[in-house]
Amino acid sequence: MSIAEQSIIPARQADWKQRDRHGENLNLKGQVAVVTGGATGSGRASAGKRADRGAAVMVADINDSASAATAAEVAEIAGRSACFRVDVTDVGACSDLAAKTLEVLGPADILINNAGVAGAPNWQKRSFSTEEDWKMTYRVNVIGMSNIVTAFEPQMAKRRSGRVVNIASIAGREGRPSLPHYSASKAAVISLTQSTALELARYNITVNAICPGLLWTPMWEQVGERYAREVPAYAGMSARQVFDVMIADRIPMKSEQTPEDIAETVVFFTSYDAKNITGQALNVDGGLFMR
Repeated sequence: MSIAEQSIIPARQADWKQRDRHGENLNLKGQVAVVTGGATGSGRASAGKRADRGAAVMVADINDSASAATAAEVAEIAGRSACFRVDVTDVGACSDLAAKTLEVLGPADILINNAGVAGAPNWQKRSFSTEEDWKMTYRVNVIGMSNIVTAFEPQMAKRRSGRVVNIASIAGREGRPSLPHYSASKAAVISLTQSTALELARYNITVNAICPGLLWTPMWEQVGERYAREVPAYAGMSARQVFDVMIADRIPMKSEQTPEDIAETVVFFTSYDAKNITGQALNVDGGLFMR
């Protein structure tokens, strides 16, 4: 067999082209999905969507109690779930997560990289980025994401199939002076997605990124509190009022984005219909950034 012939990997249509009688995509019965940062927010919504489509779900997070609660909810939907405490900056812990997933649920078919931070502890109380903010965001948001993909790559490569979805941010599309370390880390996630997509394409593994817009989350509430304290235009507002004003002023669709919006986009990227889409970063932001 020639090198060219060896590089062509047949699509595992039997695994991914699973449709119900209505022709709707993504009946994931028999699939295994791993969601980092899966205990709350967009990660929790993505875990629920996978379960709703019939997949077994591993909820991986540093928050033990929230992980257990989400895994229990998932089990009620799909019947098979597990949770595992993981610090994505710890290479050994990422390897342990991969091994545990294989042991209790089977080899991973879908990997959703959702774990992330906005800075080092108490970042929201500072008006400037510290060296520790830079180190922390890169350790978690970029290196941690790479650690997880590296840990699960053997399972997917062996089976010549897989879907990886990395959660980036619209902050990675344009630098933000308020949180330059966070913006830079999310720009790196987009670049990492492209590099990883090129690396894993030979195994029939797709790698894509989602760039959420403005979502009302505990992280954004802290951002809003900081804006209200430091930006004169938002003085005296609550964090939620800051958020609502930004939606009205900046989002063409005049609507906030939700964890469910992100989860539905993950549904598409993990579907058979997206089998030839890889290395892409899709904005889910109501039209805020059109590039």
